Amino acid sequence: MANTILIGAQWGDEGKGKIIDVITTEHQWVVRFQGGNNAGHTVEIGEQRYVLHLLPSGILRPDCSCIIGNGVVIDPIALKKEIDEVEAQGITTRDRLFVSDRAHLILPYHPLIDASREGRAQHQEKIGTTKRGIGPAYADKASRTGLRMGDLLEPDFAASLAKRIRENNVLLEAQGAAPVAVDETVARLEELAQVLRPYIVDTVRLLNEADQRGESILFEGAQGVMLDIDYGTYPYVTSSNATAGGACTGAGIPPHRIERVIGVIKGYTTRVGEGPFPTELHDVAGDMLRKDGNEFGATTGRPRRCGWFDAVVARYAAMINGIDFWALTKMDVLDRQPVIRIAVAYEFEGRRFESVPASARVLAGCTPVYEDWPGWETDTTGATCLADLPGPARDYISRLETLTGVRAGIVSVGPRRDSTFVVDEVVRR
Repeated sequence: MANTILIGAQWGDEGKGKIIDVITTEHQWVVRFQGGNNAGHTVEIGEQRYVLHLLPSGILRPDCSCIIGNGVVIDPIALKKEIDEVEAQGITTRDRLFVSDRAHLILPYHPLIDASREGRAQHQEKIGTTKRGIGPAYADKASRTGLRMGDLLEPDFAASLAKRIRENNVLLEAQGAAPVAVDETVARLEELAQVLRPYIVDTVRLLNEADQRGESILFEGAQGVMLDIDYGTYPYVTSSNATAGGACTGAGIPPHRIERVIGVIKGYTTRVGEGPFPTELHDVAGDMLRKDGNEFGATTGRPRRCGWFDAVVARYAAMINGIDFWALTKMDVLDRQPVIRIAVAYEFEGRRFESVPASARVLAGCTPVYEDWPGWETDTTGATCLADLPGPARDYISRLETLTGVRAGIVSVGPRRDSTFVVDEVVRR
């Protein structure tokens, strides 16, 4: 099976974890290549519900090996907690989970810096971060002052960590925040280092050796295209490259070894945090989408902002990532909508936009140009193929394909592993 990148094609929360879980049967490796524990992937298998933040979704498949790549920023406390949680649910991680020695650490002062910045910002300047320390950890990486997973294994780790804590305590105290306890934090991280030691390896070599053996690899993105640090609604974005190109830099695999890109999109659109969202709804339809879609963050529990499908965003995502086909999720959430709208373009001060403008100010002022489509008002959760869907639902999917220039290869009509079907003529071509 082809080496595959799977990315979110909207603002994140598209259902990537569920799709990854479904297609891992075709892959021997699953690699997480960016982000941190600000991501949340929810997978339901039978009556069991798993919420993953750092661990690749492939960990739920016993015959799958998993890598947390060098492009991820890792909170070692959160990683240990998540390992313990999945093992308590009967999932083994030893000899199946490998963590890059080049991945940067999120340390206890990073969330404090994150929260301090958000707390001091005026409303219009807030990013809406999860306050997990993701941005400050990436900032340290860029400024070459960060510590990495491999440093946990070095004999001078305690001294290096103590030095970094003292440096950042100066910053925290200047911002009016409480400093981090040096000795207590160093002792805790040294203890964690011993627990995590067996997982920390040179994943770049491990991954490329697997590729050379012909083993298939799935690269799992977090967040979505519109939160990408370069291509998203800057500055209301995450701190890493959530697009397909991030898989190569975040995992250490050559571009020519990627053979397929899958984009995950919902049948509507959601967003968490601050920033422009052209199709956002503040009415009964939006409330219905939030309720029927259980649109609350897997990581934070925050209610998601809900809106109609944005074909401008989807076209933009397809262009940047070279998406081969869509995994279209949560079609069932539209089952009660009498009329369904699709944004086909934007208008701003007399101009028409067919693609996403770079300016967050412009995007925030854009008015969507909508097409209205009849809803099907029929339960679709039992569908196992396109033919099982009501005619208006099939017409809706066909219109999304035409507007975005990309076919739907996977369709999901519910949260469970078995409520997903593959459109063979698209996926197997």
